[in-house]
Amino acid sequence: MAAPPVTDTLCAGCPHAATLHAAGACDPHDVCIRAISGRRIDRFLRAHPDLAADYLNDDFWERRAIAARHAPFEAIQPLASDPDEVVRRVVASRLPPPNAAGMMGDPDREVRIAVAQRINLDDLLKMAGDADYMVRVIVARRLSHGKLPRLSNDPEREVRKTVAARLPAFALARLLADPEPEVRRIVASRALPHDALTMLEDTDWLVRLAAVQRAPFEAIRYRLEDPEPDVRRAAWERLAAGNGTIESTTENSDEPMG
Repeated sequence: MAAPPVTDTLCAGCPHAATLHAAGACDPHDVCIRAISGRRIDRFLRAHPDLAADYLNDDFWERRAIAARHAPFEAIQPLASDPDEVVRRVVASRLPPPNAAGMMGDPDREVRIAVAQRINLDDLLKMAGDADYMVRVIVARRLSHGKLPRLSNDPEREVRKTVAARLPAFALARLLADPEPEVRRIVASRALPHDALTMLEDTDWLVRLAAVQRAPFEAIRYRLEDPEPDVRRAAWERLAAGNGTIESTTENSDEPMG
């Protein structure tokens, strides 16, 4: 079978023209390492991963980044200091955790997020003070319960929300008075009864609504006069389910009557 003619300018001077192209294993319009197209480059290296290491020092950043996806681990370590952040993101997502830990101080937030998602738990606390809140959110998602209180005073609401969702119920007291209602709502939905009791008077009605489900049974009656209808209804339903049918104590109440 005759080799396809080398007519495309991408093939001129390509080291694979006489081999892969001649065998029909690459195509400048579809599977091509020299194309300025991430899709075509990726198709080439998916088909020929053994050649990926040859392109780790290429002048084109996208070719280096794609090559880093397919090259062996040991070959991509030097790219941890590549001048392009996209290349470093690929490296951070592939290096073994102990090696990725060396990239904790990378200037690119996406690189550090990738690192926080992969490094060993013993190293994770070192990233708890990262300047970017999304890195700290990842840390809060993975940190062990014993170390998680370190982030309970984080200045970013999303970090504290993550902490509130993960801390054991007995440790939630430190977040009962959090300045953000969204954090307190999570706390109220998971709190132990004696902590939920203190949240029945919260200024945010959604916090009170969650606290009604967790507070001691005998304290729920006080919320039958809550200014928010949904809170009154939740209190009525919990009391009705646990103590038979009761009568509402509010005038003109919109709760069902027994």
